[in-house]
Amino acid sequence: MKDFAAIDFETANSEPTSVCSVGVVIVRDGVVADTFYSLIKPVPEYYDFWCSQVHGLTESDTRKAPVFPEVWAEIAPRLEGLTLVAHNKAFDENCLKAVFRCYGMNYPDYPFCCTLVKSRRVWPTGRHNLDVIAERCGYNLSRHHHALADAEACAAIAIKLFGDGDDPYYMEAADIVYARMRQLDSPIKAADLAQLMGEERKTIDAALRRLKTEGRVASPKRGYYQAE
Repeated sequence: MKDFAAIDFETANSEPTSVCSVGVVIVRDGVVADTFYSLIKPVPEYYDFWCSQVHGLTESDTRKAPVFPEVWAEIAPRLEGLTLVAHNKAFDENCLKAVFRCYGMNYPDYPFCCTLVKSRRVWPTGRHNLDVIAERCGYNLSRHHHALADAEACAAIAIKLFGDGDDPYYMEAADIVYARMRQLDSPIKAADLAQLMGEERKTIDAALRRLKTEGRVASPKRGYYQAE
């Protein structure tokens, strides 16, 4: 996936409709082509202490900010034909749908991908916060919880993890699969290995194909694999 739009919302309070800022990064052919940032007048229009502690915004920052429909009118044309990507899409997608409902707008059913889910598959252990994964992908997130800065970090992660070629998702999976097969020390079916690892079958198959190409596993008979 080389064409997509990374998006990040910050909220004023615990209500998903209370989006108070948005950052969008348009990526085309694997390169950042456009960025957008705006403050938004939240609904309901109040800030709780903890949200302000996270992103630093207060009621005075958004008192004269545009309402969501005005902001989205500027964003929507940029998103045509693109998949949206967020780090923890459950939060950002929920906010987007909620604020669409709040203003009685027809939701276009945007396709969404999640760099958080992807990063957990690539690196099964450790922390998966946006700043941590951004650093693992070679990106320095210096303004964490600023909507545009977070969207830029998400875009950098997506370029790395969803890109074509040497996808680290499969590279990491191959290493995990190989280590597990060495432990088992016997021929095993891809489906059984997938069940043991709690991973998706297609990921295991891709990892085994990579390992076979590298000469690290053999197929004693059809459908079985063994570590060399």
